[in-house]
Amino acid sequence: MPADAIEVGRIADAWGIKGWFKVLPHSASPEALFSSKRWYLLPSDRAVVGAKPPTAKPAAKAADSSTRPVLLKIKEAKDHADTVVACSLDVADRNQAEALKGARIFVPRSSFPTAGADEYYWVDLMGLDVVNREGVALGQVKDLMSTGPQTVLVLSQVSEETGKPPVERMIPFVSAFIDHVDLPGRKITVDWQLDY
Repeated sequence: MPADAIEVGRIADAWGIKGWFKVLPHSASPEALFSSKRWYLLPSDRAVVGAKPPTAKPAAKAADSSTRPVLLKIKEAKDHADTVVACSLDVADRNQAEALKGARIFVPRSSFPTAGADEYYWVDLMGLDVVNREGVALGQVKDLMSTGPQTVLVLSQVSEETGKPPVERMIPFVSAFIDHVDLPGRKITVDWQLDY
């Protein structure tokens, strides 16, 4: 598994009889699934202990551990209704596609399409420090939430007082509140105050 691998979806089920399978992407814009021709599969979190990882052909088998990734060479991936369907050079028929059900899909971050100006992948924002214009620390990005028309940064700030739970803040990720995103510096500057 590449060091920069990111989980981007799960295999839902077989699709058709020729080895295609249905994918449930984690993003409403699954460009990463379309741009990568190498998907790494791991079994579902709910996999049975000791179960073998999903495999397609003997050449694609992982060793004997259920936590070893399986490389799947993708021939084609495309939108279909509210999901994505794909086929692999390693999956010849419906039975092999059904064996992949529940597998988690990882792709290298380096294979993601380049984001446009003022566009960011959520995975790149996770863990960034957030400060306001005055330099006051507001916390770190622990999650992002889509509310339909906008995305919201969910921050967590550890309290300086012992025994107090972390403070959680939510800041809309819109230009009215976001002044600057510095990915190399791992910092977001916002127009926000501690008492908002």
